[in-house]
Amino acid sequence: MTAVIHEYQGAAPRIHETAFIAPGAVIIGDVEIGPQASVWYNCVVRGDLNKITIGARSNVQDGSVIHVDSPEYGGSPCVIGEDALVGHLAMLHGCAIEDKGFVGMKATVLDGAVVKGYGFVAAGAMVAPGKTVGEGELWAGVPAKMLRPIGDRERVSIEYGAAHYVEEAEKYKKILSAS
Repeated sequence: MTAVIHEYQGAAPRIHETAFIAPGAVIIGDVEIGPQASVWYNCVVRGDLNKITIGARSNVQDGSVIHVDSPEYGGSPCVIGEDALVGHLAMLHGCAIEDKGFVGMKATVLDGAVVKGYGFVAAGAMVAPGKTVGEGELWAGVPAKMLRPIGDRERVSIEYGAAHYVEEAEKYKKILSAS
């Protein structure tokens, strides 16, 4: 099994040579994936109607979906900054995750929402359209609301998580190239 990477209406994905795209991932259209970023198993990154950017060393974990709406219908690109973590089964739609932002497992971040640096979206949370998760804030619930500032341990876990996924991606590249 390989990843499915293809253009859509003349827009082809641009994937840095050091990025890791797992088998089973689907990358379509106007998508840019930066150095040492990783897109894991069974993710869909569909830049068919607008641009999607995944920054350096950021990771999009297994089963996540990233999509956008057309600008002609008010849609925004989906921009993930550097060293950001997107947990398993997350849904991002036309939103921005800034450098060192964190989106937990099965969380949803909708159109026009922003997760600032060290912003922490809890597992299962749903950030409504246009909301901003502030720097260093933990948001949880449906709809998500600010619970409290994150602590030092959570800040370290974001930094560790980004570095960890860069290391894991290198291991997987070696394993997959050997088979």
